[in-house]
Order: sequence, then C-alpha cells, then structure tokens
Amino acid sequence: MIEFALTRRETTHRFGDWPMAVKSILAFWLFWYLTVFARAFLSADPGTILLNRSLTLGVGIVLTVLIYVAFQYLARDVSLKRRIAAGLFASLVAAAAQAAILISVDRFLEKPQEQMQFTSREGHTVVETGNTLRIERTGQAPLVLTFPRLSDLNASHRFRYAADSAVTWFFFFAAWSAFYMAMLSQAAALRAQRRVADAESAAQAAQVRALRYQVNPHFLFNTLNSLSSLVMTGRTDRAENMLLALSTFFRTSLSLDPSADVTLAEEIDLQRLYLDIEKARFPDRLHVEIDVPPGLDQARLPALILQPIVENAIKYGVSKSRKAVLLRIEARHLGDGRMVVEISNRLKNSAKEELPAATHEGTGVGLANVCQRLEARWGHRASCRFGPMNTGGYKVSLTMPVETSV
Repeated sequence: MIEFALTRRETTHRFGDWPMAVKSILAFWLFWYLTVFARAFLSADPGTILLNRSLTLGVGIVLTVLIYVAFQYLARDVSLKRRIAAGLFASLVAAAAQAAILISVDRFLEKPQEQMQFTSREGHTVVETGNTLRIERTGQAPLVLTFPRLSDLNASHRFRYAADSAVTWFFFFAAWSAFYMAMLSQAAALRAQRRVADAESAAQAAQVRALRYQVNPHFLFNTLNSLSSLVMTGRTDRAENMLLALSTFFRTSLSLDPSADVTLAEEIDLQRLYLDIEKARFPDRLHVEIDVPPGLDQARLPALILQPIVENAIKYGVSKSRKAVLLRIEARHLGDGRMVVEISNRLKNSAKEELPAATHEGTGVGLANVCQRLEARWGHRASCRFGPMNTGGYKVSLTMPVETSV
C-alpha cells in the first residue's frame, strides 16, 4: 500500500518525497500493464503484444518521472492554480512525446501474428494476419494487401494519428498528476496540522513551565514577612516549621516534570505544603478541609493543576476577609468513568454570608490556564466550571476522566 503521508525530513528537501512518487508511478503503470497483460492472452500471439507494450511501459514511466521532476522545479511551492496549470501542461507535453516516440519506433516493432478471419457482406473471406490482409474471392486469385507502417504515412496522417494517441495518453498522465497533487495537498495539510499541534504543545508546555517557575511575589513577600515576625517575637518553632514547609514546597514543585501527570494524592500533598505555609500567615482565618475518597487517590491529572486555584482562593478569599474562611478541596466519582475535583472557599461560621466581592475577582490567567490544560489533555471529556455559590463563597469544579495507569 502506498504511504501518502510525508515525514518531517522528507518535506525539507527537494525530491525528498521521491519514494512516494516512485511508488505511485509504478503503481499507475503496472495497473495499465496488467490490463494489457490480460488482453494479450486473449490473442494467439501474446508474446509479441507484451513485448511491444513493454516499450510503451518503459517510455511512459520515464515521462512520468520527468513530470515529477518538473513539478519539483516549477510547481513545488506555488499556488494550487499554478500547480494545476503546470500539471496540465506537463501532461500535455508528456502525452505528445509518448505519441511521437511510439510512432518513431513503430518501424522496429514486430507485428503480432494473430489471425482474424471473417466473411464480408460481398461473400468474400477476409483473413487478417499481422500487417497483411488476405481477401479470398470465389473463382479469383486471393488479393493480398499489406498495411503501411506509421512511418510510411505522410506527415498529415502521422500528425492526426499522433494527435489521437496523444489525447488518450494525456488523460493518463493528467490522472497521475492529479493523484500526485492530491498527495502534495494532503502532505501540506498534515504538515499544517503537525505545526498547529506542535504549537499547541509548545504553548501548553510553556504555560505549565511558567506556572511551575512562577513565584507569586506577594506570596513570597508575605511569607518572608511572616517569618520575620515570628523570629522577632520569639516564636522560633513556628518560624522553623514555616521555613521547612516553604523549602519543601519549592523543592517539590520545581522538581516536577511539567509535561507529566501526577496522582491526585501527590497533587493534594503538594497543596497541603502550600496551605501549611499560608496557615502560618493566617492562623486564625484559614481553615482547610480535604476530602478525597480512597478510590480516587491514584487517579492521574496534570501536575500543579490545582495550584493556581488554591492560590487564588487564598489571595482573593482569606487575605480579603477579616473572618474565618473555610477552604475545602473535595473529590468524588461521577459514575460515568469521570471524577470531579472541587475547590471552594466560604466563611466558616456563616454558610449563607458571602465573602467580600473581591474574592470573586481573579487574575484571569491562572484559571484560564487550568481550563486550557484540561481541554488539551482530555478534550470534550473534561470541563472547567467556576462561579459564586448560592450559599455564599466561590467554587471551581474540574471534571475529568478517571485514569490510574501511568
């Protein structure tokens, strides 16, 4: 089977697709020769027919290769209209050359010695053998006629015969040219799709790396400020724990492969480190609940997918409120092979009282990054929803398939 797709290496060099072109040329002409082969064995002299047609086969292959060469030099990187025009012109020239060559070598070809006999309306028996015609008449000597070879005809007759032959060959060469142009178009479409996929992959990787290496200046400044306050007030134990949590968080997050998946348990553990740091800053205002059933702890998801959501919940929830805020991370099965992970924040002691309006604001980048990563990873099988809750507070829901294999 002919492989139509071109590899990345093949598209960077002229004639880089020659294996595909040669395969298509041979396939076209061998199919034609098979039809000739089948027809030859219906006659009494198949050997001569096949020998003569072998010359046609060889000339046709060479001319088709020349059309391919012309494509590479004249119509490789032009518009479709110019490519079609070049294909039609090259096919016309090749058809004319095929007809002229076959007429020129006709004198050297042996005529098939198959015999055909029939009775004319006048009652004469007509026997055709090769290039001779024998007419047997009753009571008269047989009349033997010899057909002239094409080279024996005058220029006008040779031209008309060549024109008729060229029309037939033109459609054959044009069919291969159209087939080859279709393969070029398909290869161009595949390259465009590959470039789009590479661009999307690169963009996604860049977004993930940016997320991985991004250190929120406010987070880092506030953490260091909290550490300074703890040290100055003599609470060295809490400062040491906070510093250890900060070090572990950065070491763990920076060591993650941005293109790899992690288990939900690993992602939750990383968020625990982050939340431990924030608890040191907001010991009375930040309360955390995490509910992940055992059946989902090994479900895989993109690394650091929860980080910007949890960070926004702290930045726009806890830091903007003077009351205790409950930040809840919950995962549960949906029953259709998918799971939902929800991150919400609300006032701890007043379920119906809403958080300040600022908690519903966001950077617009982190959450969009999360949604794009989910879509790139699972397509329509994943979804990202977010907004204020009826009971007060704000919630982000991430729906994705449950995949546990590496």
